[in-house]
Amino acid sequence: MTDAVRQFTVKLDDDGIRLDRWFKRHLPDTSFNLVSRWARTGQLRIDGARAKPGDHVAMGQVIRVPPAEAPKPDKPARPKRKREVNLSEEQIEFARSLVIHQDDAAFVLNKPPGLATQGGTKTNEHVDELLDALQYDLEGRPKLVHRLDKDTSGALLVARTARAAAAFSKSFSSRTARKVYWALVVGVPSIQDGMIELPIGKQPGTGGEKMQVDEKEGQPARSRYRVIGRAGNRAAWVELQPFTGRTHQLRVHMAAIGFPIVGDGKYGGPEAFLTGGISRKMHLHARRIRVDHPDNDKIDVTAALPHHFAESLHTLGFEEAEGDALLLDDGPQPMTKEQLKANAKAHAKSVRKERRGERRGRGEGAVGDKPAPRSGGKPSTRKPAAPKLGPKTGARKPAGASAKPGPRSGPRTGSATGTKPGPSRGGAKPGGSRGR
Repeated sequence: MTDAVRQFTVKLDDDGIRLDRWFKRHLPDTSFNLVSRWARTGQLRIDGARAKPGDHVAMGQVIRVPPAEAPKPDKPARPKRKREVNLSEEQIEFARSLVIHQDDAAFVLNKPPGLATQGGTKTNEHVDELLDALQYDLEGRPKLVHRLDKDTSGALLVARTARAAAAFSKSFSSRTARKVYWALVVGVPSIQDGMIELPIGKQPGTGGEKMQVDEKEGQPARSRYRVIGRAGNRAAWVELQPFTGRTHQLRVHMAAIGFPIVGDGKYGGPEAFLTGGISRKMHLHARRIRVDHPDNDKIDVTAALPHHFAESLHTLGFEEAEGDALLLDDGPQPMTKEQLKANAKAHAKSVRKERRGERRGRGEGAVGDKPAPRSGGKPSTRKPAAPKLGPKTGARKPAGASAKPGPRSGPRTGSATGTKPGPSRGGAKPGGSRGR
């Protein structure tokens, strides 16, 4: 064991993290068991006070660490693993060409369609791999804060430090960050400004690769859409804002109300493609991101459209300035803990009612439409329960309905709020049956 007691001053990037996390960053060869033993014996201290591995550290505090233990003769010290950067000059140049905003805390990239955000099965090229090209002179590697689907293009936020990553993650989880998407959809919603509130869950049998509207087991999901322009009754250009972060949320929601995103065959099927020179690529683009900056006011960045999306807008007679003219509001406030608990309680109550109704039906032994007589011989006069309403849709719908609704006169949203439908130029077709 060496003689000197070590002292370390907590830096800004480590402000607020746990002590065991600090050891993982700065003394990775020190095992958790050793840190715990130092804490139990009073050898581990912060500003002179005894400390535990779960304590949080603050910038400027002094961590007192016992002398390092010498490695055992039969077990040499583990060499520090150095991260290998294996990028070609072309990859480095490409990664840096994606940067549309850079400061001390973050990058914003304009991700092209077709490039995955993270690696996976049969996915070798992705943004996460390219982040080594953006490390520059900083010690830590840049970190992804959120993701975009492989075929979705646009603004992608990347944190340059651990402290910035924590701040951005907090902004996303508290719903103060704003993401604005542009999309072309098949058909024209009759409601110009609507809020979609439909729970989303994994579709069974797809291994989590495909999602669906699931009113029993799905997680709450909210999306707002605003119609920017319309190309007759054929297609609409819409602005989308997700207020929750479910997988494929915008794609599932737009398909569920009968207006799939152009090029999204996964959720829209064959009807998601337009003829007349419109690209078959997906037309969903993260146009703008606005998020609180850890040190300054805000990061507010707009990402240029990919070539195929810009060409489609031009072909359909749209001007980009129309979309940028819409003001970005703060949207609905995040639900409080009390509201979340109330929603969960109401959901559980409805499930219990359904189960009681099923048990009652089996117990009465009904045959056909006639209820079985009670023990007194007098038939029941109780009226059958009315079908339940879908959550906040106002339309009668059995629980667990599929993501694709039947014919209707307008988009089935959780609640349509804001502006009234604008003057019709040809009329909106029913969401479930557009004759194409």
